[in-house]
Amino acid sequence: MAWFTNQHFDRHLFLIAVAFYGLSMIYSVFLWRKGSRQDNRINYFLLLGAFAFHTWAMTKRGFSFERCPVNNLYEATVFIAWTIVTAYLVVGTWSRLRFLGAFASPLLFIMGVFALMPDLDKVPHGFVNGWSSLHAALILLSFGAFGLGSVAALMYLTQEHDLKFHKLRAILSRLPPIQRMEKAVSGFVMTGLVLLTAGLSLYPMLMRQKYGVYFRSDPIILWSLFIWLLYVILLVMRWRGQGGRRFAWGALGSFVFILMTFWGFMLLSPLHNS
Repeated sequence: MAWFTNQHFDRHLFLIAVAFYGLSMIYSVFLWRKGSRQDNRINYFLLLGAFAFHTWAMTKRGFSFERCPVNNLYEATVFIAWTIVTAYLVVGTWSRLRFLGAFASPLLFIMGVFALMPDLDKVPHGFVNGWSSLHAALILLSFGAFGLGSVAALMYLTQEHDLKFHKLRAILSRLPPIQRMEKAVSGFVMTGLVLLTAGLSLYPMLMRQKYGVYFRSDPIILWSLFIWLLYVILLVMRWRGQGGRRFAWGALGSFVFILMTFWGFMLLSPLHNS
């Protein structure tokens, strides 16, 4: 009964956060319609309000269950979204990157609505030790970094399109120079890859503790290794001079692939559903 009460309280807090994300998304439409992408603090503070309730919901759940809240699809989705908004609030302190929120808020709203689907928040099967929580947290943090990289890539592609067609809003835009946005995409992707590598490096130790072997085939682990390889190839391509538009599309498409496949592989994983 206590689990039921705590679960619903933190979900209500997260619902308020999702409402803020929705308001930010609606307000972002008006920013786009102005033609000139302004340094608008209102959208930043809307996302700051969402972050406050989002963090409260995660903290409440973590303390209630005495564990890192990353054990089911609801918690994983909430954690990834929290990583994205946290990173945005940090980089958004620089006025020229503040408009990133107009791109991020639709993604955060969609992820929030998806997370609130009732079937995703199932009762945890038991206590997960600290190493398992760290393993999961590092991997989910990496997805958050990849997510913000995809948002920055969308900014790059929008700016590149406007410049290509000589649109006035590209001249008036307060977005950073297009070369700097490409570096931002690369930085987020590199950060995500480092976090993903760290998270995957803990897997053999966890398998040794639980099953007495260093590797055990599992759909979500094989999928994670594929994602790791995908981003390594993406960075190698950029370092070999194939950056720009192709790199931005790769960063955007890779994260879309993560969003479309993560939940299915998570449900197929015996290790995460036993």
